[in-house]
Amino acid sequence: MAEAPPSFSFVAFPPATEAGRVVFGKNSIRPKDEVQEVMYFPAATHEPGEKVQCTYIAIDQSEKTSSVVLSKPAWLWGAEMGANEHGVCIANGPLVAREPAAHTEALLGMDLVRLGLERGSTAKEVLDCMTSLLEEHGQGGNYYEDGSLCLSFHSAFLIVDRVEAWVLETVGKYWAAEKVTEGIRGLCHRLSICTKIDAEHPELRSYAQAQGWWSEGQEFNFSEVFSSPEEEDVGPCAGRKFLEKHEGSITVQTMIDNLRGMNGTVCADSDTLLPTGSMVSVLPQSSAFSGIHFFTATPDPVRSIFKPFIFVADVKPVPKAQSPCFEKQPGSKTKVDWRHELYKAHEWALTVIDSAEEGQKLQETMLDLEKQGLDAMEDILSSSDALDASEVEDLFYDCVDTEIKFYK
Repeated sequence: MAEAPPSFSFVAFPPATEAGRVVFGKNSIRPKDEVQEVMYFPAATHEPGEKVQCTYIAIDQSEKTSSVVLSKPAWLWGAEMGANEHGVCIANGPLVAREPAAHTEALLGMDLVRLGLERGSTAKEVLDCMTSLLEEHGQGGNYYEDGSLCLSFHSAFLIVDRVEAWVLETVGKYWAAEKVTEGIRGLCHRLSICTKIDAEHPELRSYAQAQGWWSEGQEFNFSEVFSSPEEEDVGPCAGRKFLEKHEGSITVQTMIDNLRGMNGTVCADSDTLLPTGSMVSVLPQSSAFSGIHFFTATPDPVRSIFKPFIFVADVKPVPKAQSPCFEKQPGSKTKVDWRHELYKAHEWALTVIDSAEEGQKLQETMLDLEKQGLDAMEDILSSSDALDASEVEDLFYDCVDTEIKFYK
């Protein structure tokens, strides 16, 4: 049974946060050479009977889809993480359970992220949408682009809005969900829902009973019932501990520090895996706008900077953070160059950053650029004035463009 790559996703609700805001963050731990792009898709209306081609299968399209911003591996249709115009954020992570995930091509967990964001306007609506799609189409397929590998995993999701979050953990078509409204919650690549189950697949317990994993009359602990018996309990992850140390004053900067590995392990780096993209979102209690979402669009948050995005009517596309298009079937062994312009500029900059004095200066310059963005976003969050859409419609575009110019 393949070991799931680590997945680090977190949300902090008041009173753990500063200024009554909700703060969300995720590192996307993927193969080191995988390119992650950030893409914006506007809201759309679709014709009856229209199909949407996901990574491996086509399904019925929804009559209407919301505008979304996604951080996604360039080779697939879905996304590791993202947000929609209504202020819903989702993070996805792989899971291993006591029965293997299906290799049969179906919906990837990352497809469900995008589908949920496009079709739901609250965290609960997204949860209901995703579990309905899971029931109808199942989940399965290769988790990686490399067709010489065939690794499938079950999926976990952290679904967040300004009011509540839902932790959704799945084993095949079966699932359990936990509602969160305060404090800190995270996903760390293993089943974490125990006895607090606020929604579940109607046949979850009867299935567990039929497999001989649980007997009626016993307390039902989802994690204990569905986890592999060989899996060790390693306790809460370092990222959760880091956030708990800052409980009561968690900000966007706190979450960025967490994803950068100030805690020791969340910024995983190995011979084969790396955070290929990172995201932090802040959702204000005011409904004046849906929130601010920060993306790196480049690997390794320690050596990348977070750039802000805000949903407004005329968001400017950012082709420099989008990969080129190729006619390539998922699972094909053909290698293509998915690198976008920002990725290439950042790749070059890493050779400088890893050098001595010149690299330190460049790193300091980039972090100062990031801080300017964070300060400007704090002014927007703290202002009582209505947001001027014309001032932020090209916000992410300008930040990406400026970053590339600094590298050059």
